Amino acid sequence: MTLHALDTQPADLSCVTAADEALAADAARPVRNPQLRGLQCLRCETLYPVSSLNDGCPACRRMGVHIGLRASYLPGTETGLPMPYLPGFTLGEGNTPLRELPELAQRLGVARLALKDESVNPTGSHKDRMTAVGVAQALEAGAHTLVLASSGNAAVSAAHYAWAAGLSCEVAGYEGLPAAYARQLDALGARRYAFSDNAGRWAFVRERAQHPGYFALTNYRLPALGSAPLAIEGYKPIAAECLAEGGLPDHIVVPTARGDLAWGIYAGFRDLLAAGRIARLPRLWLVEPFPRLSRVLAGGAVNGSYPGHTAQFSTAGATVTYLQWQAATATAGGAVVVSDDEARVARRLLTAQGVSAELCAAAGLGALRQLRDNGLVAADAHVVLMLTASAACDPSWPDPSV
Repeated sequence: MTLHALDTQPADLSCVTAADEALAADAARPVRNPQLRGLQCLRCETLYPVSSLNDGCPACRRMGVHIGLRASYLPGTETGLPMPYLPGFTLGEGNTPLRELPELAQRLGVARLALKDESVNPTGSHKDRMTAVGVAQALEAGAHTLVLASSGNAAVSAAHYAWAAGLSCEVAGYEGLPAAYARQLDALGARRYAFSDNAGRWAFVRERAQHPGYFALTNYRLPALGSAPLAIEGYKPIAAECLAEGGLPDHIVVPTARGDLAWGIYAGFRDLLAAGRIARLPRLWLVEPFPRLSRVLAGGAVNGSYPGHTAQFSTAGATVTYLQWQAATATAGGAVVVSDDEARVARRLLTAQGVSAELCAAAGLGALRQLRDNGLVAADAHVVLMLTASAACDPSWPDPSV
């Protein structure tokens, strides 16, 4: 493990006026939902107080398994989709368009195919939804620094949102951070640290999180638990948006690393089901670049290590979480392995439709092809693909010849 602190210049704040600072202060006052009663284990359902630390369930850990926590609310939420803060902190994320793709639907043999376009979020990815809630919790806790492990979309999102909220930001990334990401982090004054592996990154975030004033946005445990539980709640509105924009889908295809996004979508539909707003859950298919969750679903250990190599930068990594296992199994979905070459072929199809997609998002189209070929998605199905980000900052773009 190697660590390098990278000197960066802070963002130029000389043009920020007192009025700007007052406006920012007003916007930075999150109000916790009074119905938020605590954090509950995903597995044993033991209830714990809300905490800024993300160490998982102590009861399960004593039994030798590492399980994360989720937000737990008192009953009686009118909307059926409770959120941790009312209001929270926002830069305008969410309410992203659901784009119908009739030509690709016909080509893949499904009744309806739509793309949930998260690339239109403020910093260009779905991560803004999670970051917004994480920043709200950091502000509520009186934190001065947002710290996370990321070498891509989450880092860019955290740097932007932290700057807007008046927080510092520290990013534990990999050596060889793509220049497109590095430039944005440096411009926003985020402090970058480079590591050779996940263990080093997570140890750094874990150490920082123990100090007052630091809030860890992402996972820092090994075995992995997932990102901050309240922050993951930020993905739940995707369920309500899909329902409002296009009706209840039969299947949702989600690019997956450690499952934050997939679990948040599942949790949103779970809440809508409990509120009586839908009659069933859509099946969630978690797309991975090499076998990880698929090995767990075949009998492997949830907390095992499943290394592999991929150009699908945003969904690399060797770990599986209980979050993603639950999102797949609770919805009668599963995992689909899509190789880099299959993802590149899919990206060409999307590009021809005017869709710019990072490679792991394009892999969702390749996954749908597999699901159709295997009879797991019927010809009359309504399918939604999650477009997590465009190809703009993807280090694998442009594609080589396939």
